[in-house]
Amino acid sequence: MSQEKIKIEKALLDKVRRFAEMSGYSSVEEFVTHVLEKEIAKIEEADSEEEIKKKLKGLGYIG
Repeated sequence: MSQEKIKIEKALLDKVRRFAEMSGYSSVEEFVTHVLEKEIAKIEEADSEEEIKKKLKGLGYIG
């Protein structure tokens, strides 16, 4: 499995660490991967490109 690095603000990373530990994940990476997979699955359920854009806009990813 190929891995890439991303930058996250320290305050957010601290929250991610705390919630990953509270939720019983073995690592921050496992928690982040799970959360991202869940969000992507929600977006993929959209029926059309327009619906996907609406969901992304609603999540604050696009303006």
